[in-house]
Amino acid sequence: MTTIGDMTLEEAATQAAGNWERFTCFVWDRLHEIDEPEDWAIIYTQNRDSRLLDLSNAQAVARAMGPFTEGDDPDVVMESHDHWAVGHVDGFSIRVFRDDEITDAFKTYHDLAERLADYPILDEEDYGRREYEATLENIADAAWSVKDEYDLPEGWEYEVFSWFDEHRQRAVENRDDQGGYPEESDLRDAFEALGYERVE
Repeated sequence: MTTIGDMTLEEAATQAAGNWERFTCFVWDRLHEIDEPEDWAIIYTQNRDSRLLDLSNAQAVARAMGPFTEGDDPDVVMESHDHWAVGHVDGFSIRVFRDDEITDAFKTYHDLAERLADYPILDEEDYGRREYEATLENIADAAWSVKDEYDLPEGWEYEVFSWFDEHRQRAVENRDDQGGYPEESDLRDAFEALGYERVE
């Protein structure tokens, strides 16, 4: 399937403009608030169940679109739409054409789409941070059945992550784009190696 990022700017603009008219069972609240709605596209970047990569890329796209949301007649408007199956979908509406010319907002979005067509991550630093934070949460969650057996210091999750990173990286490898999730046996090994005392 050809995506926006695989098309030329002109092809992408023609394909995107008025795309919302092809959505099924769709009602757009802004339809009667804007002139020439056929010149606008709706782009979704995340939903209720989005995982780390989609969330990271959505944040990068939102950051790039930010300057175009300003003013009395902006070319980008952030959108959040409810859906019975996925809860909600978020993204933005973007004016593709203004006075028959492709807008700078759409050119910026197309540039991002081209980057995504070549490589799936827009912001490595942000994505890495999300992986790390999700893994820390997962370590705490995975330890629910064994943590009461040890006298764990404050911030133990960070120490355990560091131990895994140095000695057992598979325990913190990203799973299903939701961060690392160590096994109970991995956690026991880490607790013992870090010298955490058992609770009598």
